[in-house]
Amino acid sequence: MGIVLEARIDKLFAWLSAAGWQKLGKLMAVVITCVVILWALRLVSKAVARSMASGIGGGDPETQRRARTLGAVIANFARVLVITFFILETLQEFNVNVGPLVAGVGIVGAAIGFGAQNLVKDVIGGFFLLVENQYGVGDIISVGDKHVGTVERMTFRMTMLRDVEGRAHFIPNGNVNDVIVMSKNFAKALVDVEISHEEDMDRIMDLLRQVGAEMSSAVESVLEPTEVLGVETMTPVSCTVRTVTKCAPGQQWAVAREYRRRILARFKLENVNHPVPQRRIITI
Repeated sequence: MGIVLEARIDKLFAWLSAAGWQKLGKLMAVVITCVVILWALRLVSKAVARSMASGIGGGDPETQRRARTLGAVIANFARVLVITFFILETLQEFNVNVGPLVAGVGIVGAAIGFGAQNLVKDVIGGFFLLVENQYGVGDIISVGDKHVGTVERMTFRMTMLRDVEGRAHFIPNGNVNDVIVMSKNFAKALVDVEISHEEDMDRIMDLLRQVGAEMSSAVESVLEPTEVLGVETMTPVSCTVRTVTKCAPGQQWAVAREYRRRILARFKLENVNHPVPQRRIITI
């Protein structure tokens, strides 16, 4: 037993005296390189999170939270790559052939990727939704022709909407295409008013402007006075005047309802007649 132990100690000293110190030096260099890279990645991920939070959302807590999440995801992914690099370099220094190992990992990764294509697609889609800040929690969006509602929750895999009827829509991020955001920065309330040909059109437009100005002073969500664009369509008995009111995001429907209510009250006060369908009867 003593002879075997002595032989192993001799081999250890022989290894240290020959190529051992050189290998240890290389390993130390790899370790130092990995530590420096991890430290730099930590600083970069924090800087990216700060720049995104200040650039795309200012002081918005939700935007800052998403920016921190994105920074953490980037840092974790880079950390895995650095650790993998360290393990492979270490194995190579001990004369371990890493070729079959890399090939095996590649085959397993390909199999997992093939079986989880949709999951990978959803996660990548969620990553870009977060990076580009296309929409966030609280935004009102339309996805394709099927989904309209308020964003209640976002993950890297899916987006959850709540429609006006209270139904929850769970949409995989890989399927989020043709997005219309109806609550980004500001919105516009579009109201069409049908007017009889018997009325003075200039007078009606002045009334609509007055109602819009009164509403902009009384309703906090109205950002600018109503703009009367003019006659949009005509029929044999009436014409339609289009108006647009700039308002806070997500408030366009409430503003439109309030504007219609005020128009109706003002028209009653000013004795403005609504167009009445006419029928022409021919007797023979």
